[in-house]
Amino acid sequence: FFFLHPTEQGAMGDDDYAIESADAGASATIPMEAGQIKKGGYMMIKGHPCKVLSISVSKTGKHGHAKCNFVATDIFTGKKYEDMVPSTHGTTVPVVHRSEWEIIDIGDGDELTLMDEAGNQKTDLNLPTFPESLADDIKNSWNGGENSVMVTVQAAVGIEQVIAYKKE
Repeated sequence: FFFLHPTEQGAMGDDDYAIESADAGASATIPMEAGQIKKGGYMMIKGHPCKVLSISVSKTGKHGHAKCNFVATDIFTGKKYEDMVPSTHGTTVPVVHRSEWEIIDIGDGDELTLMDEAGNQKTDLNLPTFPESLADDIKNSWNGGENSVMVTVQAAVGIEQVIAYKKE
């Protein structure tokens, strides 16, 4: 989020604004007009980062706002959420990052040791709990280290989770 502050009172020219960033790093969500969100895109519903499955837009009523009805699933749990927002109103969209990692080890408690192409290690993730079969599929493919398995880690709003894998 950026805030514009007048640097001095009185007549303001184009150069009289100081831009300040409200947070240290990248923001976890960005504001967006509800009417701009597309099917297959992401949005926050009730604090959950969701992927939009369908959007239905109702006609403008007597107060002149078309409403967008969103049906979406949580990108980490698969739980379905619905939300209705006037199309001109703002909503928030999660910033979603995906990265590829190779499995180096799978611990007894399903904790993963991962390495990226640059050789950086990641040890703060466990095998996924959703979808239910994914953890077992990954374990079976990895086969105690017999095979090289790459996993896709999806990150949004401070949550990271393995969402896919492929056997090399």
